Amino acid sequence: MAWGEGGWVDMSTLKGRSLGVLQSEQPTQPPAIAVKPAPAKSRKRNPDRYDDKRMSGGVFLCDGKFGWSPAHGSCALQIDATFSVNYTHRTRFTRDALNPSNPVLLEAMPPAVPGKPAKVQFFVDASLVGSDDLHSDDRLPGDDRLLTRIHAFIAAHPDKLTMPSAIQIVPGGEDSKNAPRWLEDMLRHIHDATICRQSYVVVIGGGAVLDCVGFAAAIAHRGVRLVRLPTTTLAQADSGVGVKNGINGFGKKNYMGAFAPPWAVINDDLFLRTLSQRDWRCGFVEAIKVACIKDRAYFEQIEAAAAGINARNHDIATPIIATSAHWHLKHITQGGDPFEMTTARPLDFGHWAAHKLEQMTWFRLRHGEAVAIGLAIDVTYAAMVGLLDESEANRIKDLLIELGFDLYDDAMQQVPELLKGIEEFREHLGGQLTVTMLKAIGRPVDVHEIDVQVMREAILSLAPMSREAVV
Repeated sequence: MAWGEGGWVDMSTLKGRSLGVLQSEQPTQPPAIAVKPAPAKSRKRNPDRYDDKRMSGGVFLCDGKFGWSPAHGSCALQIDATFSVNYTHRTRFTRDALNPSNPVLLEAMPPAVPGKPAKVQFFVDASLVGSDDLHSDDRLPGDDRLLTRIHAFIAAHPDKLTMPSAIQIVPGGEDSKNAPRWLEDMLRHIHDATICRQSYVVVIGGGAVLDCVGFAAAIAHRGVRLVRLPTTTLAQADSGVGVKNGINGFGKKNYMGAFAPPWAVINDDLFLRTLSQRDWRCGFVEAIKVACIKDRAYFEQIEAAAAGINARNHDIATPIIATSAHWHLKHITQGGDPFEMTTARPLDFGHWAAHKLEQMTWFRLRHGEAVAIGLAIDVTYAAMVGLLDESEANRIKDLLIELGFDLYDDAMQQVPELLKGIEEFREHLGGQLTVTMLKAIGRPVDVHEIDVQVMREAILSLAPMSREAVV
């Protein structure tokens, strides 16, 4: 049988005749995909186009159409098409982005239709608008409350922006990622604000809030334009410029999510002045991580800047954050695997243990604190198995300690549970286990097997480096 213009036709009765307008009964299954092949003289395969193959089941060309007659369940037509999608990643560093006279945020959200203002829906991290408002006069002289400033920014540009719905407040930290109802609430607000694919969702907050709101933006209308304003050192140095969005599920970090590049990222130095010392230091561990796998000179720059970072000298700290964002963005845009389709995740160096420790401590450990421990575990292991010189491993751990990180947590006493993080890390991407280790600072290497007994020793060896033990 084959599909003709009138329905299914018994090919054995045609004997070479055209299907033409022969009529038959209505099909009992849908027709196969119809793709007209190039003329015989130009049938040379082009890998950048499509690859159609005639299979043993029989594909019949009659009057410029394909008929389908599968034999023994074989595929009648196979098409492999390679294509790419171009993205523009816009990352900006500025100060006081919500000042109506600052053009950076406004320029990042051009109206899709000339003369018609773009719709904008704001989501704000609850930690920024609490009773001790992070934008109150005693912390940022001359600034009004954050929500008031957002309204003032929109009101200052009525010909460019409109906000049809109220600003939405999102729980800060991992709370926003641990309860699926927050995702549903975000989607409902995007829907109720009639946000379309030419509109903008603007999220102001830390990395967890960026992840959750970003996931909502990625699946609403199959993707609306997301503008991120990261408010922590960690988000500005790493996750804010990334292309991953998601929430936690089934007791696992980022189990549900999507890859979706942001429309724009605005790193506003002013927000960093509001952070506690604990949250301030967290972002610099991601800088150390990316320096370890990308650039030895950058690692040395962080070493030299450590005292200034601890003193919260923004003239010293801001270039460190900006360079970290640069290296993360460069890996995403030039590394060849922005959506992690292979089994390697170099930017997750130290993260197999970090993600597991966050779960084991019910997120008592901040992400940056967990990554610091994860880095310490992996460089200690690498030194123990002879991959990394012990002096290099100690140098990395010494820098982490100088910046105020604790390299041991009581949860690490549950070694069997922590080691489950290795398989969970592999499962997240699938395929062969691939863990990034170091041969030297700035020289990463992928390993595909972990000596569990040595890893156990590496974990336990860090106990003397806990803050309690040092004191």
